This record gives sequence, C-alpha cells and structure tokens, in this order.
Amino acid sequence: MQLVVARIGRAHGIKGEVTVEVRTDEPELRLGPGAVLATEPAETGPLTIETGRVHSGRLLLRFEGVRDRSGAEALRNTLLIAEVDPDELPEDPEEFYDHQLMDLDVVLADGTEVGRITEITHLPSQDLFIVERPDGSEVMIPFVEEIVGEIDLEEQRVVITPPPGLIDESEAVVATSREEEGEEGDESAPSGDGTR
Repeated sequence: MQLVVARIGRAHGIKGEVTVEVRTDEPELRLGPGAVLATEPAETGPLTIETGRVHSGRLLLRFEGVRDRSGAEALRNTLLIAEVDPDELPEDPEEFYDHQLMDLDVVLADGTEVGRITEITHLPSQDLFIVERPDGSEVMIPFVEEIVGEIDLEEQRVVITPPPGLIDESEAVVATSREEEGEEGDESAPSGDGTR
C-alpha cells in the first residue's frame, strides 16, 4: 500500500536541501537517510534521502543527486510516497495509521450517524478528520482525546462526543451569517436594500 508521507516545500540554502511538510507520525522511520520514496508526479522520482535534519522546527532533507538550489526548487510541491505493508501497525496501540482510519463510520455515543472519514489532515497543533456527512457536506472533527472517545477497527467506526456547535448545522449557519453581516459593518441594518 502506498501512503503520502510528506510534501516537499521550498529550497533551503544553496546545497540542495529542501523543507518538507511531514504527513506521517513516524518521520524517523519513513523519512530517514537511505529511504527510497516514490513521487507524485511520478517522473520526479524515485528519490533517495541522503541526509535529514531539523532546523528551526522544520525537517530539512537532501536527496541523492540534488546538489544545488535550482535542483531543490525543481522538486517543490512534490509528494513523497512510501510503500507500507497494509497489515503493519504502529507500536503504540493508541496510535493509528491514516489508512486504518479512512472510510470509518463516525457516530455519536448514542449511535447517531455523523458521516464517514474521507480525509485526515495533519496540522502542527492537531490532526483533523474530514468527515463526509450523509447529505454530502463535510465537517472537520479534531482528532483529540476529548472528542474522539473510541476507535473500533473491527466494527469500522469512530465514536465521538463533540462539543456544542461542532457538528450542529444550524450553529454553523448562524456563525456564517454573523460573519457576513460583520463584514458589512452593521449587524442591525436590514440586508439587500442598501439603506443604513
């Protein structure tokens, strides 16, 4: 199974290093020196990692054969893809690989259907489940212990306890209309007639 583990960002310095946006919880395993990664677009790779280091909180990689800034810039926005055994599991039982969570049903504690996980976004502060609801809309669920109470891979479901407003559509609509009115500068003025 192929999984995206990083996206190449800007060149760093003049010796071929690049910044990378890490998309794996195990960068030391997937992005270590000697790792050979497929790429998207495919014609850019495969790429072999020569060196890696952390600089100002960002991972910097250098690939074999890339020796200057222009070579590094040519790799910008390339996705790095690792081959992963689909049966491989993280060492920590509380951790999961993205492919284990994709397409799981998301339900409330009382069994009410919320939707299905279609994407997982990794942010610096936390991970997010992108959940497609039965009506086709999407909702973002923070993957944090306070909200995600249970992940049952056998039952193919995730049980959540969302705070008020997180998945309530009417709350989202009210917030959106308030935001738009705020942009007009006067929340009390009627809309559409141009008068104040």
